[in-house]
Amino acid sequence: MNETGKSTVLIVDDEKMVIMALTQILNPEYTVYAVKDGQDALEKAEKFLPDIILLDIVMPDMDGYDVIAALKNSEKTKNIPVIFITGLGEVGEEERGLALGAADYIIKPFSSAIVKQRVKNQIRIMNQTRLIIEKEVVEQSNRNRVEFLLNMSHEMLTPMNAIMGMTQIAKAKSNPEKTNDCLAEIDTASRHLLRLIKDLLEMSGNYVEKITPENSVFSFKTMIRGVIEKVNQEIEEKQQTFTYDVDPSIPMLLVGDEKRLAQAISNLLSNAVKYTPEHGKVHFSASVSSEENERITLQIEITDDGVGMPEDNQSDILGYFGQAENSAAGKKESIRLGSTRTKRIIEMMEGKIWGDFEPGRGARIAFTCKVQKR
Repeated sequence: MNETGKSTVLIVDDEKMVIMALTQILNPEYTVYAVKDGQDALEKAEKFLPDIILLDIVMPDMDGYDVIAALKNSEKTKNIPVIFITGLGEVGEEERGLALGAADYIIKPFSSAIVKQRVKNQIRIMNQTRLIIEKEVVEQSNRNRVEFLLNMSHEMLTPMNAIMGMTQIAKAKSNPEKTNDCLAEIDTASRHLLRLIKDLLEMSGNYVEKITPENSVFSFKTMIRGVIEKVNQEIEEKQQTFTYDVDPSIPMLLVGDEKRLAQAISNLLSNAVKYTPEHGKVHFSASVSSEENERITLQIEITDDGVGMPEDNQSDILGYFGQAENSAAGKKESIRLGSTRTKRIIEMMEGKIWGDFEPGRGARIAFTCKVQKR
C-alpha cells in the first residue's frame, strides 16, 4: 500500500494490449505499475514492493516461471503474492505455476470481473495475514517484557537482600575481622546490583534511542585493550585465565563506529566473564573474515567454559535472560548472552551474530561487522 492508501499492483506482460486492458480493469481502485519483461519486473518488484503481481508466463528471454522463482528466492519479494495470467491452460502448466509459489492462476482470455475478484481476494488474504503477524509480534513482545521484568526483579532482590542482611550482621558484630567479611560481601552484592541496574537502563534506552553510525578513524588494538581493561578486575577477582588473539592482518587504523563496536564486544565479553566460574577460562579473538576493495569484514569470537545454555533456549541467542543449571554450584544461574542493543549495533555495521552452546561446558559467541580501511 502506497502513500495514497491504495494497494499497488505490478503487471508483467510482453503484450501492450494486455497491459492496457488490465490497467483499465484495475484503475482507479489500485495504483498500477507495468513492465514488459522479466528482468525489469524483478527490478521494479525490489524497488516498489507491490502488494500483488500479475505475471504472464510466455515472455522472451525470461519467462514467468523464471521470474517467480527469482521473486521467491529474494528475502525482499518472497512474500508478495503472484497471480499468473496466461494463455497456457493445460492442467500441468497450472500445477507447475502453483508449485512454484503462485497464489492463483487466471487463463486468457480473462473477464474483468474475474480479475478484479481474484486480485481483491489475494489482497484481503495478505492484509489478514499481516494483521495476524503484527498481533503475534505484539503479544510475543509483551510476554518477553513480562518475563524480563519478573527475572530482573528476582535478580535484583538477591543482592539487595544480601546487602541488607550483611549490614545488619556488621552492625551487631564487634569483631573487626567479621565486620570486614560482611563489608566484602556487601561490596560484591553492590557490584552485582549496579550491573543489573545498568542492564535495566540499557533495555529502557533501546525503546527510545535510534542507533545511527558515528564513523571515525580508530585503532582497533587500542579499542580492544580498553574493553579488556574494563573487565579485567572481575577476571582477577575470579582468578580466571583470560587469553586473546588479534589477527595481525587487521590494519592498524580503521574507519567505523568505534564506540558502538566497543559496546557490543564489552557486553558479550562481560557476560562470558560473569557466567564463567572461578578459575575458568575465557578467550577472545578477532580476525579478518573477508576483504573487498577498501571494506573489511571482521569476525569477533568469545569462548568460555561457563554454564552454557540449555538446548531449548538456544534459538534466542540474544534473549535478555534465561535460566541454566550450574551443576558445579548446584543452583540456577541467569544467563544474559546479549541484548537487543547488541544485535542492533551488529546489524547497523552490516554483520550477524550466532553462537554454539553446550550446557555445563561453556559457550562460543561470534559476530561479524564491516569496517573501512584507513
